[in-house]
Amino acid sequence: MYREAIQQLEAWKKNPDKKPMIIRGARQVGKTWLMKEFGRTHYSACAYISMDENERMENVFREAFDIERIISALEIEVGFKIDPENTLIIFDEIQEIPRALKSLKYFQENAPQYQILAAGSLLGIALHEGTSFPVGKVDFCDLYPLTYREFLLACGEEMLLQVLDRNDFDMMKIFKSKYVDYLKYYYYVGGMPEVVNDFVKNRDFKSVRNIQSKLLFAYGNDLSKHAPGEIVTRIRMLWNSIPTQLAKENKKFIYGLVREGARAREYEVAITWLIDVGLVYKVNRVKKPDFPLRAYQDFSTFKLFVVDVGLLGAMSRLDARIILDGNKLFEEFKGALTEQYVLQQLLVHSENDIFYWSSDSGAAEIDFLVQTEEKIVPIEVKAEENLQAKSLKTFVQKYDIKDAVRTSMSDYREQDWMVNFPLYNIENLNKYLEN
Repeated sequence: MYREAIQQLEAWKKNPDKKPMIIRGARQVGKTWLMKEFGRTHYSACAYISMDENERMENVFREAFDIERIISALEIEVGFKIDPENTLIIFDEIQEIPRALKSLKYFQENAPQYQILAAGSLLGIALHEGTSFPVGKVDFCDLYPLTYREFLLACGEEMLLQVLDRNDFDMMKIFKSKYVDYLKYYYYVGGMPEVVNDFVKNRDFKSVRNIQSKLLFAYGNDLSKHAPGEIVTRIRMLWNSIPTQLAKENKKFIYGLVREGARAREYEVAITWLIDVGLVYKVNRVKKPDFPLRAYQDFSTFKLFVVDVGLLGAMSRLDARIILDGNKLFEEFKGALTEQYVLQQLLVHSENDIFYWSSDSGAAEIDFLVQTEEKIVPIEVKAEENLQAKSLKTFVQKYDIKDAVRTSMSDYREQDWMVNFPLYNIENLNKYLEN
C-alpha cells in the first residue's frame, strides 16, 4: 500500500528547520503504519515507542525534561543507540502520556537535531482535557482514509491512475467502465486501510462489511471510554443520525432528527467531540462567495459527514448487491454517498477551504464551495449523468463566477460557463484548476 502523505513526510525530512511532526487523524486511518513505513524506507533505524500502557515511559516523562536523560531512556527501551541524523524516533499513542506530548517543545527548543514523529488517535480529546500543548513547536500532517486514487493503486491499477494524473480525458473516456466499476467498489469498501487490504486480497464484500462493523463497534467503545460521561448518550444519538441527515434532499443538519425537540446548545459539545477525534467533518454554509469565505460563515447552518464513505454505507446497512445493479448505487441516499465521496477527495488538499452555499430561502444550493489559494470554485455534485445544473447556473450568473464545476458520471466537457469533471477524477481538480 502507498499513501501520498509520504510525500509530505519526505518534504519534512528535507527541511533543515523541521520541528517534531504530529500525525493527526481518526482511529484506524493508518497513522502507525505510515510512521513505521516512513522510518523503514527513509532511515537507517527506527526507534518506535508506543505510550499505550507503557509504565516505563510514563516514569521517564514524569521527571524534568532533560533531553539527554530522555534519549538515554529511549535507547534502553528500543535496544540500540539513537543517531540523530539517521534514526527516526516515533512516539505512538502519545496522548496516553500527556507529558510526552509536552516534551516535544523541549526537543524542538533544546535538541532540534532529533527527528520525531508522533501520533495519537484521541489527541484532540487530550488537548481539551488540559494537556499543555507545544503550540508553535510542532508541525502537523493530517491523515485521512485512502482516496480513490490510492484505492486504485492498492488494487494494482497503476496505469489507470497514470491516465487520471495526466488528465488524459480522451483515454478516460475509452476506459470509463473500469473507472466506474472501481468507483462503485470504493463507494462500498471506502478507504480505511484494513478494509482496503482485505478487499484487495479477497474481493469478498461480506468480509469487507464485517471489518467495517468491527471498526464502528470500536468507535462506539471509544465513545464510552473517552468521552465525558454526561454527553456519551448525546454523542451516540448524533453519530447515529448522520445517515438520516444525509439521506434528505436538503442535507443541512437538523437537530430535530437527532431527537424530537432537541436544541443546538444540547449537542454543540457532542459535535465538537466527534470533530476533534476525526470521526465527523463539518461543512458550514457561507452567505456569499467572497474572499475569505471564512468571513462569511453561517455557523448555525451546516452539514455533517462521517470519516469514510464505506463506513457511511455500513452505518446505513447498504447491501453489497447494489454494487452489481447497474448505476443504482449512485441513486442511494439521494446523492449522499456521492457528496461524502467528493468531500473526502477534496479534503486531502490542505489548500482547500471547504464550505457550501444556499440561498436565504433555501430554494437554491451549491453542494460545495471551495476556496483554494487563488480561487473560489463552486462545485455541484451529480450522482449519475444528470447534466442539469440550474442552481449552479443561477449562482454563476448572480455572482459572476469564472470557475464553476459540475462533477458527475458524465465525461469531461467544457461549456462557456462551467466544466463537467468526471467523479472518478475529482481529486485531480486542483491540478486542473492550476493549469
